[in-house]
Amino acid sequence: MTTSVESRSDAAGPQPQLSLGTSAARNLATTTKSVPQMQGITSRWLLRLLSWVDVSGGTYRVNRRLTHTLGDGRVEFVSTGAQVRVIPVELRELPVLRDFTDTDVLESLADRFRQRELAPGELLTEAGRPADELVLIAHGKVDRLGPGAYDEPTVLGTLAGGDYLGDRALAAADPGTWDFTARAATSTTVLVLARGEFEELLARSDRLRAHLEAFRAAPAPAQNEHGEAAIDVASGHAGEPDLPGVFADYDLAPREYGLSVAQTVLRVHTRVADLYNEPMNQVEQQLRLTVEALRERQEHELVNNREFGLLHNADLKQRIHTRGGPPTPDDLDELLATVWKDPGFILAHPRAIAAIGRELNSRGLVPQSAEVGGHALPAWRGVPIFPCNKIPVSRSGVSSLLVLRTGEERQGVVGLHQTGIADEYQPGLSVRFMGISEKAIISYLVSAYYSAAVLVPDALGILENVEVGH
Repeated sequence: MTTSVESRSDAAGPQPQLSLGTSAARNLATTTKSVPQMQGITSRWLLRLLSWVDVSGGTYRVNRRLTHTLGDGRVEFVSTGAQVRVIPVELRELPVLRDFTDTDVLESLADRFRQRELAPGELLTEAGRPADELVLIAHGKVDRLGPGAYDEPTVLGTLAGGDYLGDRALAAADPGTWDFTARAATSTTVLVLARGEFEELLARSDRLRAHLEAFRAAPAPAQNEHGEAAIDVASGHAGEPDLPGVFADYDLAPREYGLSVAQTVLRVHTRVADLYNEPMNQVEQQLRLTVEALRERQEHELVNNREFGLLHNADLKQRIHTRGGPPTPDDLDELLATVWKDPGFILAHPRAIAAIGRELNSRGLVPQSAEVGGHALPAWRGVPIFPCNKIPVSRSGVSSLLVLRTGEERQGVVGLHQTGIADEYQPGLSVRFMGISEKAIISYLVSAYYSAAVLVPDALGILENVEVGH
């Protein structure tokens, strides 16, 4: 019986529509719309976390105490195929050759270096042996090893491209012996200058000989551990002894930071602004997306700009290297040690944060977390780790980790901007009406002014050559 009913229903065809359909009804309905979305918008934690200083004159000067640290730069090289040669003028980065200006002698000295290739684990120097050569590291990483507390060698530090060792062998009348062992941690290219080669050139050049004698005779200035002129203080005395008189000298050429600018011209047709402003103001939405793009560029510049970007303005002594490539807990501890005075936060690419998590998981460690403004973030030793996709990752999967101390009162890293500028839309950002063209297009000049300054070197530390791949 059921089968016969279905047959009659099929024969009758589709039922007639008894009510208004949804497709037609949509013609009379008002859709609910979202504001324009933009995939390029990120959390921009760096802009939110920096302590911003109002720069009323457009320039910010960082005054520091006068320091006497010389020769702490890195030596640069030029390569032709597999051959590497030190740039002669870069030899002035060595303390013994600082302020030596005879380019002919420097050229001759550069020619005397011999290239040497080291395999991982190969010894470059050995403790107790004569320190009779100068070594320049052109590429790779070298570990400095010393005796540990439990009869095992301990890593005293890591040297990388641009670093050097054995420079004291050139300056001292008696070079003595190496007080550490240098071992290649990776495939390494070095340039070696034997002491005999240097003495041969020394015998032929009166200017070099006079410079070396003056260097040996110059008294070492009294310094504290940071290279600043030492301040003598008396303590624990009784009676009325003469107290030391001191003064804190200042750097005679302090660095000045001028505000950088990111600009663009926003164009909106008057027809669009007049006729299509409901339910959303077209100019406001266009401006909102433009400002978001400018803020993204601003954060990128604060990280990567060669003049004031954090990656390029960390002190050379504040740059450390990983022990084996991936960011291990030991590497994170070493990073925090560079900014041990009240570290504020760590900044890392999201892939680097994932690599940190993998290293912790592989060691059976439970990742820590910290709550900041309602956000649960990964942390290490209580220091939160914030993601920043502006930190570059190379094609070989290598990135960097930054640790910062922020604020003027803590002698940290500060962001710079100027408030109160004409047509200000946000602090340090202005939107200026430029007029309407003959094609009825409204133009607005959108400008963001900013920079960043590292007040003292130990406010910023960088862990370089961090492998973030699997």
